[in-house]
Amino acid sequence: MNEQSRPIDHDIIVAGGGYVGLSLALAVKKAAPHLDIAVVDRAPAESGTGDSRAFAIAAAARRMLEAIGVWAEIEPSAQPITQMIVTDSRVSDVVRPVFLTFGGDQVAGGEPFAHMVPNATLTASLRSAADRHGVVLKYATSVEDFACETAGATVRLSSGEEQAVRLLVACDGVRSKLRQIAGIRTVEWSYDQMGIVATVTHERPHDGVAQEHFLPGGPFAILPLTGNRSSLVWTEGTRTAERLMAMETARLGDELERRFGHKLGDVKLQDTPRAFPLGLVLARETVRSRFALAGDAAHGIHPIAGQGLNLGFKDAAALAQVIVEADRYGEDIGALDVLERYQMWRRFDTVQMGVVTDVLNRLFSNDIPLVRAARDFGLAVVDRLPGLKNRFIESAAGLSPDMPNLMRGEPI
Repeated sequence: MNEQSRPIDHDIIVAGGGYVGLSLALAVKKAAPHLDIAVVDRAPAESGTGDSRAFAIAAAARRMLEAIGVWAEIEPSAQPITQMIVTDSRVSDVVRPVFLTFGGDQVAGGEPFAHMVPNATLTASLRSAADRHGVVLKYATSVEDFACETAGATVRLSSGEEQAVRLLVACDGVRSKLRQIAGIRTVEWSYDQMGIVATVTHERPHDGVAQEHFLPGGPFAILPLTGNRSSLVWTEGTRTAERLMAMETARLGDELERRFGHKLGDVKLQDTPRAFPLGLVLARETVRSRFALAGDAAHGIHPIAGQGLNLGFKDAAALAQVIVEADRYGEDIGALDVLERYQMWRRFDTVQMGVVTDVLNRLFSNDIPLVRAARDFGLAVVDRLPGLKNRFIESAAGLSPDMPNLMRGEPI
């Protein structure tokens, strides 16, 4: 396409109206109200209200949500995690020995290291706040193509409409179409596993305790929700997962109970379980001139550490800070040298978390006796070393020395 000369329609278009795209748009708009920002999402505006998924919001991400003004609306639906228990056993084992425990309030200041938050509540609160602060929300449409020039980018929507922008941010998921259009390559492989997610009700209260059972097929996480409910993240080999998903509800419930145990009494599925393939996807680059990747479009990791969402929030906080600070200095927010600051800031943390989750999954998703003995010994050692244990807690809370301002709870 020819050098862009038409007037700018929006300073920024964010492709993808999930938690990363909305939090990024809201954070920038609150810090720089004069910037014109639009969020484009292929789903209808009313979508997501029946979404039963829930996410672990780490302490740093909670601070960000508080800083951008949405946590007060989310908090009544948020369940603090008061304790994390890690076990390693087989499905058939009668006793599941506890090898590692984390207190939920061991973060400096006594705040919980994480809260469980329903995705529907999180997304609705972000949408409402973004709309109130003047972010343009365009639903039932998507970015179909784009071209970047020196002065800006031309974005074509699925409606056929063309928009001239200074910066396009792709938050369109792990199979990002826009990443592919940009020609950005990835490092990726499959784990030959599937993650099954579901919400269950149970007879007895969970008292805010989260449990991670390392079973031969993969981790089985029980994460507390408000009331006598829990969110499950259940990892199995692909063939086993497909067999489970094909079962009648009663039989699937029996398989669930074998893994869940009887500590919380009778367990019942509250919704229809969903399964998705697991793998590692890391973009080799996260920026080009006029273009940036954030969230799952930049990285898809194994859910074993529950950090995928929190990595996305860190992306949003870092990119928002880079954009706002560049704008304050009169720089071009879509210029490559500006966007490379974001890439450099996030690269190490993203790759590190990808490697950590990959190693953990390979270490714990097997039933090799010598490996089991070694990992159980390692967990027991960590449990008895307060300094090392605190480092694990800080990591789970999303805390690090080079956090963006918003992750500290501070304005940009």
